[in-house]
Amino acid sequence: MPVADLIYDIGMHRGEDTALYLSMGYRVVAFEANPDLCADARERFADAIAAGRVTLVEGAIAPGEGTVTFYRHTALTVFGTINPSWVMMHEPFGGSTAMTVPVVDLAAQIAVTGVPYYMKIDIEGTERYCLEVLRAFEDRPAYVSIQSCQTDWRELQHEFDLLDELGYNRFCVVQQEGLNRSVLSTTALDGKPLRHRMEEHTSGPFGRDLARWETRRAALRRYRAIYVLYRLLGDDGTPLRRSRVGLRVIKRLERSPRVRPLPGWYDTHARHSSDFD
Repeated sequence: MPVADLIYDIGMHRGEDTALYLSMGYRVVAFEANPDLCADARERFADAIAAGRVTLVEGAIAPGEGTVTFYRHTALTVFGTINPSWVMMHEPFGGSTAMTVPVVDLAAQIAVTGVPYYMKIDIEGTERYCLEVLRAFEDRPAYVSIQSCQTDWRELQHEFDLLDELGYNRFCVVQQEGLNRSVLSTTALDGKPLRHRMEEHTSGPFGRDLARWETRRAALRRYRAIYVLYRLLGDDGTPLRRSRVGLRVIKRLERSPRVRPLPGWYDTHARHSSDFD
């Protein structure tokens, strides 16, 4: 069985999600490859680290041992990655600096702490490897979430294939853009009501706080519509953004409070078939 009060925050960034998990009463194992962000986290969560409520794991989750090249984005720290193709995808937003960081053995960490109740995975292009690590464990997290591929339909299907193999059979597709403007009303582990204001770049609610759980078929049907928006309105040289008139239309729409983010980006949340709740 998963450890009921444990969450893995894989891709901690500035601790936006770790702060939420702590406020709910969870213990957190937080993974981050960017050494500058790790230094910030040691200061921000100093008390929680001292109390054993946060374990900070520094380095990049990757196959093998030793070290790996990490690309730190010079403008947007949220775009840090070990995946060279993602470096190229993010070039329109600024350059990246290559650096060497330790390889983190995710399986070894799980063996020490136990399988978490929820595993948030947001590491810019290496999410599927983290799911593959779970093959080695009989127990699986009750909930997982990944930032899903937005450029390759086959890769998206492979993500769902792997989740299905691991025993996840209900899914929730969540728009991430704009979550920082929301307030989550939830219940902490001790049963007390909690209101938490989301921070910028948050992954947002998870598990029981998500209402719309669907089958794989329904989730992929939603993604088909989302992929149309990616093709038309995405940031990687798509037709409308290459047109001066089209770009003006998009910018005007994006300024309207009545229009949802264009196209934004999406996380796939998955719920395991076992009755962990």
